[in-house]
Amino acid sequence: MLTVTGATIKDSTSLERIGRNMFALATLGWAVLHFIYGDFLFGRAPAWPEGTSGRLVWAYASAMILIVAGMTVLLQKGGRGAFILVGVMVFAWALVRQVITLIAEPELGGRLTMAGKALTFFGGAFAVAATLPFVRARPSSLLDFVNQTHSFKILGRVCLGLFMILCGVQHFLFWQFVQTLVPSWIPGALFWTYLAGVALIAGGIGLMIPSTAPLAGKLSGIMVFIWFLILHIPRGFEMNSANEWTSVVESFAVSGLAFVLSRR
Repeated sequence: MLTVTGATIKDSTSLERIGRNMFALATLGWAVLHFIYGDFLFGRAPAWPEGTSGRLVWAYASAMILIVAGMTVLLQKGGRGAFILVGVMVFAWALVRQVITLIAEPELGGRLTMAGKALTFFGGAFAVAATLPFVRARPSSLLDFVNQTHSFKILGRVCLGLFMILCGVQHFLFWQFVQTLVPSWIPGALFWTYLAGVALIAGGIGLMIPSTAPLAGKLSGIMVFIWFLILHIPRGFEMNSANEWTSVVESFAVSGLAFVLSRR
Protein backbone atom coordinates (compact mmCIF):
# COMPACT_ATOMS: atom_id res chain seq x y z
CA MET A 1 0.00 0.00 0.00
CA LEU A 2 1.26 3.48 -0.87
CA THR A 3 1.70 6.06 1.87
CA VAL A 4 3.34 9.47 1.94
CA THR A 5 6.56 10.22 3.74
CA GLY A 6 9.83 12.09 3.37
CA ALA A 7 9.67 15.68 2.11
CA THR A 8 6.66 17.59 3.35
CA ILE A 9 4.66 20.43 1.96
CA LYS A 10 6.15 22.61 4.69
CA ASP A 11 9.56 22.32 2.98
CA SER A 12 8.33 24.51 0.13
CA THR A 13 9.00 28.20 -0.22
CA SER A 14 6.09 30.59 0.30
CA LEU A 15 5.79 31.44 -3.40
CA GLU A 16 5.91 27.78 -4.38
CA ARG A 17 3.13 27.01 -1.88
CA ILE A 18 1.05 29.88 -3.24
CA GLY A 19 1.53 28.64 -6.78
CA ARG A 20 0.73 25.06 -5.87
CA ASN A 21 -2.45 26.10 -4.07
CA MET A 22 -3.45 28.21 -7.07
CA PHE A 23 -3.03 25.21 -9.35
CA ALA A 24 -4.98 23.05 -6.90
CA LEU A 25 -7.81 25.61 -6.83
CA ALA A 26 -7.77 25.62 -10.63
CA THR A 27 -8.29 21.83 -10.66
CA LEU A 28 -11.42 22.42 -8.58
CA GLY A 29 -12.47 25.09 -11.07
CA TRP A 30 -12.05 22.67 -13.95
CA ALA A 31 -14.07 20.09 -12.04
CA VAL A 32 -16.94 22.58 -11.64
CA LEU A 33 -16.82 23.33 -15.37
CA HIS A 34 -16.90 19.60 -16.15
CA PHE A 35 -20.13 19.31 -14.17
CA ILE A 36 -21.68 22.48 -15.63
CA TYR A 37 -20.88 21.81 -19.28
CA GLY A 38 -20.80 18.00 -19.20
CA ASP A 39 -17.51 17.70 -21.02
CA PHE A 40 -13.79 17.16 -20.38
CA LEU A 41 -12.35 20.68 -20.51
CA PHE A 42 -9.08 20.24 -18.62
CA GLY A 43 -6.25 20.38 -21.17
CA ARG A 44 -8.57 21.36 -24.04
CA ALA A 45 -9.15 17.83 -25.27
CA PRO A 46 -10.78 17.48 -28.71
CA ALA A 47 -14.54 17.06 -28.77
CA TRP A 48 -16.02 13.78 -27.63
CA PRO A 49 -16.04 11.34 -30.58
CA GLU A 50 -19.33 11.55 -32.45
CA GLY A 51 -21.54 8.50 -32.36
CA THR A 52 -20.16 7.19 -29.07
CA SER A 53 -21.78 7.24 -25.65
CA GLY A 54 -20.27 7.93 -22.26
CA ARG A 55 -19.43 11.64 -22.54
CA LEU A 56 -21.19 12.63 -19.33
CA VAL A 57 -19.80 9.65 -17.42
CA TRP A 58 -16.25 10.59 -18.42
CA ALA A 59 -16.84 14.28 -17.70
CA TYR A 60 -18.15 13.57 -14.19
CA ALA A 61 -15.61 10.84 -13.41
CA SER A 62 -12.70 13.05 -14.44
CA ALA A 63 -14.20 15.89 -12.40
CA MET A 64 -14.12 13.70 -9.30
CA ILE A 65 -10.45 12.89 -9.94
CA LEU A 66 -9.72 16.61 -10.19
CA ILE A 67 -11.59 17.31 -6.96
CA VAL A 68 -9.65 14.63 -5.09
CA ALA A 69 -6.33 15.93 -6.44
CA GLY A 70 -7.10 19.54 -5.61
CA MET A 71 -8.43 18.85 -2.14
CA THR A 72 -5.50 16.62 -1.11
CA VAL A 73 -3.17 19.54 -1.81
CA LEU A 74 -5.32 22.22 -0.19
CA LEU A 75 -5.79 20.04 2.91
CA GLN A 76 -2.08 19.10 2.93
CA LYS A 77 -2.84 15.39 2.71
CA GLY A 78 -0.22 14.48 0.14
CA GLY A 79 -1.44 14.41 -3.45
CA ARG A 80 1.68 13.40 -5.39
CA GLY A 81 0.05 10.28 -6.78
CA ALA A 82 -3.19 12.11 -7.52
CA PHE A 83 -1.47 14.82 -9.55
CA ILE A 84 0.59 12.27 -11.45
CA LEU A 85 -2.71 10.58 -12.33
CA VAL A 86 -4.07 13.95 -13.48
CA GLY A 87 -0.98 14.46 -15.65
CA VAL A 88 -1.36 11.02 -17.21
CA MET A 89 -5.05 11.70 -17.81
CA VAL A 90 -4.31 14.97 -19.63
CA PHE A 91 -1.53 13.34 -21.63
CA ALA A 92 -3.68 10.42 -22.80
CA TRP A 93 -7.01 12.17 -23.35
CA ALA A 94 -5.96 15.66 -24.42
CA LEU A 95 -2.34 15.92 -25.59
CA VAL A 96 -2.09 12.71 -27.62
CA ARG A 97 -5.44 13.34 -29.30
CA GLN A 98 -4.53 16.96 -30.07
CA VAL A 99 -1.23 15.87 -31.63
CA ILE A 100 -3.01 13.30 -33.79
CA THR A 101 -5.44 15.99 -34.93
CA LEU A 102 -2.58 18.35 -35.74
CA ILE A 103 -0.76 15.71 -37.76
CA ALA A 104 -3.90 15.18 -39.80
CA GLU A 105 -4.53 18.93 -40.27
CA PRO A 106 -1.42 21.03 -39.49
CA GLU A 107 -2.04 24.69 -38.62
CA LEU A 108 -0.52 27.52 -36.58
CA GLY A 109 -3.74 28.86 -35.06
CA GLY A 110 -6.29 27.69 -32.53
CA ARG A 111 -5.71 23.97 -32.79
CA LEU A 112 -1.99 24.39 -32.10
CA THR A 113 -2.83 26.63 -29.14
CA MET A 114 -5.09 23.93 -27.70
CA ALA A 115 -2.32 21.36 -28.09
CA GLY A 116 0.02 23.77 -26.31
CA LYS A 117 -2.41 24.05 -23.41
CA ALA A 118 -2.63 20.27 -23.16
CA LEU A 119 1.18 20.14 -23.12
CA THR A 120 1.33 22.81 -20.41
CA PHE A 121 -1.12 21.14 -18.04
CA PHE A 122 0.37 17.69 -18.63
CA GLY A 123 3.80 18.96 -17.58
CA GLY A 124 2.27 21.27 -14.99
CA ALA A 125 0.55 18.45 -13.14
CA PHE A 126 3.86 16.59 -12.86
CA ALA A 127 5.66 19.76 -11.75
CA VAL A 128 3.11 20.29 -8.98
CA ALA A 129 3.46 16.63 -7.99
CA ALA A 130 7.20 17.21 -7.61
CA THR A 131 6.54 19.68 -4.78
CA LEU A 132 4.41 17.21 -2.78
CA PRO A 133 5.44 14.56 -0.20
CA PHE A 134 7.17 11.42 -1.42
CA VAL A 135 5.25 8.16 -1.64
CA ARG A 136 6.47 5.21 0.44
CA ALA A 137 6.04 1.64 -0.72
CA ARG A 138 8.11 -1.39 -1.57
CA PRO A 139 11.06 -0.37 -3.79
CA SER A 140 10.17 -0.63 -7.46
CA SER A 141 10.69 1.11 -10.77
CA LEU A 142 7.20 2.60 -10.45
CA LEU A 143 8.04 4.05 -7.03
CA ASP A 144 11.27 5.52 -8.39
CA PHE A 145 9.27 7.18 -11.14
CA VAL A 146 6.54 8.52 -8.84
CA ASN A 147 9.05 10.02 -6.41
CA GLN A 148 11.05 11.97 -8.99
CA THR A 149 11.37 15.66 -8.26
CA HIS A 150 13.99 17.34 -10.44
CA SER A 151 12.91 15.58 -13.64
CA PHE A 152 9.26 16.48 -13.08
CA LYS A 153 10.15 20.14 -12.58
CA ILE A 154 12.25 20.16 -15.74
CA LEU A 155 9.29 18.64 -17.59
CA GLY A 156 7.06 21.40 -16.27
CA ARG A 157 9.51 24.15 -17.26
CA VAL A 158 9.96 22.79 -20.78
CA CYS A 159 6.22 22.32 -21.35
CA LEU A 160 5.25 25.76 -20.05
CA GLY A 161 8.25 27.39 -21.72
CA LEU A 162 7.40 25.97 -25.13
CA PHE A 163 3.77 27.02 -24.78
CA MET A 164 4.74 30.57 -23.81
CA ILE A 165 7.08 30.84 -26.79
CA LEU A 166 4.30 29.57 -29.07
CA CYS A 167 1.86 32.13 -27.67
CA GLY A 168 4.44 34.89 -28.06
CA VAL A 169 5.01 34.01 -31.73
CA GLN A 170 1.25 33.89 -32.29
CA HIS A 171 0.98 37.45 -30.93
CA PHE A 172 2.99 38.53 -33.98
CA LEU A 173 1.40 36.18 -36.51
CA PHE A 174 -2.19 36.97 -35.48
CA TRP A 175 -1.80 40.49 -34.15
CA GLN A 176 -5.10 41.62 -35.69
CA PHE A 177 -7.01 39.20 -33.48
CA VAL A 178 -4.83 39.49 -30.37
CA GLN A 179 -5.19 43.25 -30.19
CA THR A 180 -8.97 42.85 -29.94
CA LEU A 181 -8.41 41.04 -26.64
CA VAL A 182 -6.80 44.10 -25.04
CA PRO A 183 -9.45 45.80 -22.85
CA SER A 184 -10.87 48.89 -24.55
CA TRP A 185 -9.96 51.13 -21.59
CA ILE A 186 -6.24 50.45 -22.18
CA PRO A 187 -4.83 52.65 -24.98
CA GLY A 188 -2.31 51.35 -27.51
CA ALA A 189 -3.71 47.86 -28.11
CA LEU A 190 -1.17 47.04 -30.82
CA PHE A 191 1.73 48.13 -28.61
CA TRP A 192 0.57 45.86 -25.79
CA THR A 193 0.02 43.02 -28.24
CA TYR A 194 3.63 43.13 -29.37
CA LEU A 195 5.02 43.81 -25.90
CA ALA A 196 3.14 40.84 -24.47
CA GLY A 197 4.46 38.72 -27.35
CA VAL A 198 8.04 39.68 -26.51
CA ALA A 199 7.42 39.07 -22.80
CA LEU A 200 5.96 35.61 -23.48
CA ILE A 201 8.89 34.57 -25.65
CA ALA A 202 11.42 35.91 -23.14
CA GLY A 203 9.61 34.25 -20.25
CA GLY A 204 9.40 30.93 -22.08
CA ILE A 205 13.08 30.92 -22.93
CA GLY A 206 13.95 32.05 -19.40
CA LEU A 207 12.01 29.18 -17.84
CA MET A 208 14.03 26.63 -19.79
CA ILE A 209 17.41 28.05 -18.71
CA PRO A 210 18.23 26.92 -15.15
CA SER A 211 19.99 30.12 -14.14
CA THR A 212 17.11 32.37 -15.24
CA ALA A 213 14.19 30.06 -14.42
CA PRO A 214 13.49 31.51 -10.93
CA LEU A 215 13.22 35.10 -12.19
CA ALA A 216 11.33 34.06 -15.33
CA GLY A 217 8.87 32.07 -13.23
CA LYS A 218 8.18 34.96 -10.87
CA LEU A 219 7.76 37.58 -13.60
CA SER A 220 5.70 35.28 -15.84
CA GLY A 221 3.44 34.36 -12.93
CA ILE A 222 2.80 38.03 -12.15
CA MET A 223 2.20 38.86 -15.82
CA VAL A 224 -0.33 36.05 -16.35
CA PHE A 225 -2.08 36.84 -13.06
CA ILE A 226 -2.58 40.43 -14.24
CA TRP A 227 -4.14 39.07 -17.43
CA PHE A 228 -6.33 36.81 -15.30
CA LEU A 229 -7.66 39.89 -13.47
CA ILE A 230 -8.04 42.46 -16.24
CA LEU A 231 -8.72 40.25 -19.27
CA HIS A 232 -10.01 36.77 -18.52
CA ILE A 233 -12.39 37.39 -15.62
CA PRO A 234 -14.21 40.26 -17.41
CA ARG A 235 -14.46 38.19 -20.61
CA GLY A 236 -15.80 35.26 -18.60
CA PHE A 237 -18.71 37.32 -17.30
CA GLU A 238 -19.21 39.08 -20.64
CA MET A 239 -19.21 36.01 -22.89
CA ASN A 240 -20.41 33.49 -20.27
CA SER A 241 -19.33 30.49 -22.34
CA ALA A 242 -17.45 27.26 -21.68
CA ASN A 243 -14.51 28.57 -23.71
CA GLU A 244 -14.18 31.83 -21.77
CA TRP A 245 -14.64 30.32 -18.31
CA THR A 246 -12.13 27.63 -19.18
CA SER A 247 -9.72 30.41 -20.13
CA VAL A 248 -10.30 32.02 -16.72
CA VAL A 249 -9.31 28.81 -14.95
CA GLU A 250 -6.40 28.22 -17.32
CA SER A 251 -4.88 31.66 -16.75
CA PHE A 252 -5.11 31.22 -12.98
CA ALA A 253 -3.48 27.78 -13.26
CA VAL A 254 -0.68 29.02 -15.54
CA SER A 255 0.09 31.85 -13.14
CA GLY A 256 0.27 29.41 -10.25
CA LEU A 257 2.39 26.98 -12.25
CA ALA A 258 4.88 29.72 -13.12
CA PHE A 259 5.23 30.50 -9.40
CA VAL A 260 5.79 26.80 -8.66
CA LEU A 261 8.53 26.69 -11.28
CA SER A 262 10.24 29.77 -9.90
CA ARG A 263 11.92 27.61 -7.27
CA ARG A 264 15.18 25.96 -8.32
